[in-house]
Amino acid sequence: MRARFTLTDIQQHALVIVDRDGLAGLTMRSLAASLKTGAMTLYNYVDSREALEELVVDAVAARVQIPKPTDDWLADTRAVATAMWRTFRAHPAVIPLILTRRTSSRASLAPAEALAAALARGGLDGVDLFVAFRAVSAFVTGIAQNELAGALTREKDPASAARRVEALAHGALPTLAELAPVGAVFSGQEFERGLTLILNGITHTPRPFSPHDQAGHGG
Repeated sequence: MRARFTLTDIQQHALVIVDRDGLAGLTMRSLAASLKTGAMTLYNYVDSREALEELVVDAVAARVQIPKPTDDWLADTRAVATAMWRTFRAHPAVIPLILTRRTSSRASLAPAEALAAALARGGLDGVDLFVAFRAVSAFVTGIAQNELAGALTREKDPASAARRVEALAHGALPTLAELAPVGAVFSGQEFERGLTLILNGITHTPRPFSPHDQAGHGG
């Protein structure tokens, strides 16, 4: 019997629901209604809520517009990281899933492959490549989560979030109280400046000695 839906159908309908109604709005019943079928039919395609959420993560990853590689690895790394960040920001309600759910298809790993490959073209390998890849990936997802905290917690805008933090920190946490107003006016440039710091660190950090090198320099 021919399948009535494809996983892509289910992914796209699920993503629309999450974008519109948040994670709480995604249920087998709401997805079935969107697909105009019965909830039990969906269990022929996904066997659990977790599997459904993994499909949503895959759907977002598939929307990342991966730039073509060039001979400038640093520019490529920035371009891939920026493409990932822009895509994540377009789907704020999915951010918690991106942070906590695994990807379940090879295609959904394409952005990660592009990022790792760009860093590798810069001469990184082994542990250095792994750490650099993790650092950039964590920054992209972390900054997206931080920027979108307002949307996820119904904060009105960066200024109201800054006032809340400033009020909490006043008198007891002077450094945070001083930083809060900066965040209210600087949020639009935070990603670019932060990514520059990360990439500068990767570019200028010397490689660690291998165990063999350390033995040779001992004494």
